[in-house]
Amino acid sequence: MSNNTKKTFENMLAKIKIYLAVIAIVLIILCIQNPIFIIPSIIVYGIIVAYAFWTNYKNKNELDKHIQELTVNVDTVVKNALINSPYPIVIVEEEGNIIWKSVSFVNEFANIDINNILKEILNEAKLELQNSQDGKKENRIYKQTKIGKKDYLITIEKIKTKSKNRKKKISDTFVMYLRDNTTELEALEKYEKSKICTGIIIIDSYDELLQSMGQEERTQVLTEIETKIYDWVASFEGIVLKTERERYVIIFEEQYLDQIIENKFEILGMAKDIETEGVIPTTLSIAIVAEGESNYEKLKETTSAMDLVLGRGGDQAVVRRNGKYEFFGGKVQEVEKRTKVKARTIATALEELIEEASNVLIMGHTNGDIDSMGSSLGIYRIVKTIGKPANIVNNTYGLTLKDFIEAVEQEEEYEGVIIDKSEALSLINEDTLLIVVDTHKKSYVEVPELLNKTNKIVVIDHHRRGPDYIDNAILTFHEAYASSAAELVTELLQYTKNETIITTFEAESLYAGIMVDTKNFTFKTGVRTFEAAAYLRKNNIDILKVKKWFQTDLESYNVISDIVKNTEVIRETIGIAEYTEEDEGANLICAKAADELLTISDITASFVIGKAKDTVFISGRSIGDINVQMILEKLRRWRTQHSRRGTIRKYYNI
Repeated sequence: MSNNTKKTFENMLAKIKIYLAVIAIVLIILCIQNPIFIIPSIIVYGIIVAYAFWTNYKNKNELDKHIQELTVNVDTVVKNALINSPYPIVIVEEEGNIIWKSVSFVNEFANIDINNILKEILNEAKLELQNSQDGKKENRIYKQTKIGKKDYLITIEKIKTKSKNRKKKISDTFVMYLRDNTTELEALEKYEKSKICTGIIIIDSYDELLQSMGQEERTQVLTEIETKIYDWVASFEGIVLKTERERYVIIFEEQYLDQIIENKFEILGMAKDIETEGVIPTTLSIAIVAEGESNYEKLKETTSAMDLVLGRGGDQAVVRRNGKYEFFGGKVQEVEKRTKVKARTIATALEELIEEASNVLIMGHTNGDIDSMGSSLGIYRIVKTIGKPANIVNNTYGLTLKDFIEAVEQEEEYEGVIIDKSEALSLINEDTLLIVVDTHKKSYVEVPELLNKTNKIVVIDHHRRGPDYIDNAILTFHEAYASSAAELVTELLQYTKNETIITTFEAESLYAGIMVDTKNFTFKTGVRTFEAAAYLRKNNIDILKVKKWFQTDLESYNVISDIVKNTEVIRETIGIAEYTEEDEGANLICAKAADELLTISDITASFVIGKAKDTVFISGRSIGDINVQMILEKLRRWRTQHSRRGTIRKYYNI
């Protein structure tokens, strides 16, 4: 008897017992009132009981028969449904042996060797079932795979079966349902490709470009630029909207993005091919975004991406998708802006922020150099002029700062001004103004924890902007054309509302910062650089004292000489060297060696690779068309087991 039949029978029997109990009570009452009915009552009650049990037995047999017939019919239907299922179904043993297949499975994979494929999928599924999270016993798993020319979503269900022989262990049987979802995936892929990408194109240095040309040439050049932009966008069926005189918004389908990337944004080169009489080349900056919940969000992200491109100096393109940035181009040197309106505006805004703050912390980058420390001292003087408490956070410094730090410690003015990480964390609060100089990267600041302790952050930097930039700064003075952070701070000193009088030592520190980053005024200098230097020279600075800060000890000089001596030159202009010693100052040694390599004839780009603990340092320098920053962004923090010279070789396909 099945469980359902037994339950039904027990319910019927319970009801009969109730009826019999009621009849028995009635007969007992009748017999008590008149004893003459005792014998007839017993006879009648016996007949009723016998009839009840006979009727119950008959119903039970009929119910069993009905349920048995129904079970047979259901089993037949189920078997027919499985055998003739429109979806391929297969039952396999734990070892992967097929023990049953549906008709659809046989027809679907008649010409395909499916056994090995199923075994591989089953092995992966068993591992995933064993490693299911949170200790939950999962009996079902889904796998997407390609079999032949079709894509299948496979549902794998584990069913435990008991062996008839109790001594044998319980084995698992797996039912696999294969559903052809090729059409669905194709539709999904088509939908993904049809999504909208938004982009912005900006003509770099628009005002300076026009000023370098005559009226007739301006019209001709601008027309040629616009024609190239419209033709380029039309090549991938996009739409161009000119929103400002130098700004264009573009819209196109995502399916063309890979094509644009594969062609490496040829529009950048097309723009440079436009000949002009001026000295300023025609270049473009492009930002494209392929992610976002709405088109409004995409356009908003595109604007942020364009800020990133301009912060890196322009003449390049950036694509943001899947949460990552990809950069292309960027071979033209930054063009110096001739207007100082921005510096004056930033200086005014900075003073207002300082006045509103309870205290000010000034922070440079990790393993600080003279540029970051000199800039910090310049900002310190602005803060002290306003009358607010200020400290410079300097937790680490390299070999190049040893003599400079000793000089700072001898100045009574700065006693207790330079603090370490623990002191900085104890001083910072919500009303603290945190000023970051000579870096814009969250991971490269002296004490990253400070960035999360206040919302009042100012960034002053001159490096090309990277993806890891401080995105919550309320004021940013980021000019990639500038030679150094010291140059930018010097400009701010000249435009403060409250007249700021710097000390001779602070002027020497700022001057030293400019000298370091310009390699003694030979690299990345412009009119503004020399104007800043001239302003600092008026403060009676001691050039010999400044130069002593840069002097290298004999041991370090010999190390650098050995690195240069073992340099390998590839493609006639690229120098690659390796610093084999492992020490904490490896990054500074590599940087100095890379600078030294550029003094050698015909070398226009240098890479020096070193290691400290588990970190690989690659210092790159360039005075030619090679954008070392873009190369280093791809090679950053390679694992130590990689061939280090081979890394650069691989990049250049040598």
